[in-house]
Amino acid sequence: MMPKRYQIKQVVQFPERTAVQKEQSENALFDIVQEEITDNTTYCQALINKIFRLPYAQLPDFFSHHCDFVKDPIKWLNKFEKLISENEEMFVSRTMRGRMMKCYTIIESKRKELEILRNRHTHTKPPMQYINAECEERYFSFREVKSKVNAMADYTDKIMFLTKEKFDFEQASIDFINPKLPDYSMQCQKEIDQIQHLNRLTNEFSIEQMQKSNKGIPIGKLKINCNINQLVDIFYQLHRELFADGKPIIDGSINDIVAVIVNCFVDKDGRELSPQTVKTMLTPSKSDKRPKPHKRIDIDKML
Repeated sequence: MMPKRYQIKQVVQFPERTAVQKEQSENALFDIVQEEITDNTTYCQALINKIFRLPYAQLPDFFSHHCDFVKDPIKWLNKFEKLISENEEMFVSRTMRGRMMKCYTIIESKRKELEILRNRHTHTKPPMQYINAECEERYFSFREVKSKVNAMADYTDKIMFLTKEKFDFEQASIDFINPKLPDYSMQCQKEIDQIQHLNRLTNEFSIEQMQKSNKGIPIGKLKINCNINQLVDIFYQLHRELFADGKPIIDGSINDIVAVIVNCFVDKDGRELSPQTVKTMLTPSKSDKRPKPHKRIDIDKML
């Protein structure tokens, strides 16, 4: 048994337990023996005992080992994560706190791995005439990629996704190539070029419209030396969160605010801002694109 100071304070209800009968145990280091488990509480304690005793290097294999025993390993991992969270006071020392963070990292990594496998099994593979190429791990379908890109709102997300697809294809060991379809890498690159070209045109048209509206007043763009999303968030606060006499401090459409930002500012390297990226940051539902609370410039405190 573990020392008293390692006794759990809170339990979590596991719908599936990974204990095995003693005669069926093939890994004494990882296995939890059924004969020693009387209820859910003793099972929770046995799990905690294991992660305290195991060497750091064997923790990933321990989690993988137990995931093989359950029908829903993601749910089991979620429960284990909650068990650790509910008993965080046990990890007060620097050494134990490092062990806790190690377990959190392993659980998150294993969960993502399982989710990828689950999505791969549930995803419907397109007909062969729409598949450009295949390797052992996956298939490459530009028709499918194009559909995903069209559904994305953010310019940066589109470019990053297409670039990753291009590199994945170029580094893969291809087993099959569809001779009736263009080269996958080339199609990805052409799509990247088109998106970048349209983005440049949009910026140029926005500048032209701004210059016309200013009746020839020359525009000298200001350089942003903070993160772009911090500046955009200032406009978001003035438009969405701060009011004067019941009206937003800055009143206007999102497109107008986007035009002001992209036509008045460049990033710290002097590059033009993407209207689509700025628009995404100004969208209320895209809070993940705006700064975290500790990075936010709080305008309310300045007014």
